[in-house]
Amino acid sequence: MKRTSVLAAGALLAVAATTLTTPATARTAEAPAPGFHVSDGRLLDANGTDFVLRGVNHAHTWYPATTAKALADLKALGANSARVVLSTGDRWTKNDTADVANVVAGCKANRLVCVLEAHDTTGYGEQAGAVSLSEAVDYWLEVADALKGQEKYVIVNLGNEPHGNTGHSAWTEDTRNAITRMRAAGFDHTLMVDAPNWGQDWSNTMRDNAPAVFAADPDRNTVFSVHMYGVYDTAAEVQAYLNSFVTRRLPVVVGEFGHDHSDGNPDEDAIMAAARHLGLGYLGWSWSGNGGGVEYLDLATGFDPSRLTPWGQRLFHGADGIRQTSREASVYGGTGGTDTHPPSAPGTPTATDVTATGARLTWPAATDDTGVTGYDVVRLHGTTETAVTSTTATGATLTGLTPSTTHSFAVYARDAAGNRSPRSAAVTLTTASGPATGTCAVAYRLQDWGTGFNADVTVRNTGTQAVRGWRLDFALPGGQTVQSAWNAKVVQNGNQVHATHEPWTETIPPGGSVNFGLSASSTGGNGVPATFTLNGAPCAKN
Repeated sequence: MKRTSVLAAGALLAVAATTLTTPATARTAEAPAPGFHVSDGRLLDANGTDFVLRGVNHAHTWYPATTAKALADLKALGANSARVVLSTGDRWTKNDTADVANVVAGCKANRLVCVLEAHDTTGYGEQAGAVSLSEAVDYWLEVADALKGQEKYVIVNLGNEPHGNTGHSAWTEDTRNAITRMRAAGFDHTLMVDAPNWGQDWSNTMRDNAPAVFAADPDRNTVFSVHMYGVYDTAAEVQAYLNSFVTRRLPVVVGEFGHDHSDGNPDEDAIMAAARHLGLGYLGWSWSGNGGGVEYLDLATGFDPSRLTPWGQRLFHGADGIRQTSREASVYGGTGGTDTHPPSAPGTPTATDVTATGARLTWPAATDDTGVTGYDVVRLHGTTETAVTSTTATGATLTGLTPSTTHSFAVYARDAAGNRSPRSAAVTLTTASGPATGTCAVAYRLQDWGTGFNADVTVRNTGTQAVRGWRLDFALPGGQTVQSAWNAKVVQNGNQVHATHEPWTETIPPGGSVNFGLSASSTGGNGVPATFTLNGAPCAKN
């Protein structure tokens, strides 16, 4: 077993352990559970229906302004749950009772199961400033008014990665004491407990002591969480760890996982396949906003569901992914519920802003008796189709298309119960020709007055074939905000600028050029962008 001292990314792949032969049943001989509960190693919801977590982590405590939209976007992409990062106030700004109540309300409004975790415990004993599980319990008691009565919708994850590699042997007693205090304080929720060793449990401390910790819970309502990163880089390691819980009928969750990590390359295919085979749930890390060298773990760029990263495409749309395997909790009317009526098909899409490598699709909205929650765009290949993107809007920007090629796309609608509409009629478009590498040049001339500037941009085709339809991409040096543009449509995202042609500037003949301009405000530091690409091909600078 590999040992690592590198921090896990903070994500939680939640997995509810199961057996393959024992069906989930509701409680009969005892009083009904108030909410989620564990039975025979399975996580059941308040209706006694088996529930498998399929969701994503969201860093609410660092990006609170994004949370409302993020929850809606995750639901539209097919998730049935969200693990939400909270702070006790010891390392980051505290998420108080009112804020936690708003998060819970947002989960419920989007028919998501809310897994709430206290992040300040990360790496306790090794990470400077990290707090103990006991201090995390103090926080849960402080925000109890936002949680009690929400047992049908909320799982409480006591503390993220509550021990590093130093002093991890204390995990068992610390976790037992935390569970005992929560129950004594009247928490009837399912409690989730993370493994030590930065969540990866390479020492098997949680694996070996899980029976004693589970028995210490008077409600027998604790779920175990392992975070799978570099330690789990083979299918054999993934399967052995998860099966060790399943065969003992102990509920386990894979707290965090990604497609890559600084401590090694986790086998995400094996993790997702094992979760599907064993009937276990997962929550991938993480929606967006990663930093500190693990930006590659973002599932979406800039919290934008229309800009899924390769990792996001894999998790949501790949084999054993969220779209394929997620089922809504029955407490929201999902699996085992009554809503089986699909939405109507969306209207026929329209393609605009077609360039060599991209296009904009828009379509008339679908209708549904309980409300449409999102749309899935697919590319058609004869009688087959592949997923392209998902969105809550009635439009999507497509990128990465092949130049001078005919493409066909169609759209599906989804409702809150996961029902999918019939497919829309198809739209067919032909992408423009694109420049070959090294066959374009850009001149960028500044008129700078300190607090702002105008830029005159000339794009020259130095090749032998016309460019029909173009997009010029470049990054401003920083602190500039585009106010207006002429002879091109200009969109800014952070420092990145995307300029696309107007109808009268669409074609750049061989040896010819087009010209456009933009006006921007500035906080200083104006200069010429370092690089330019035209329809994805790098251009020389004049």
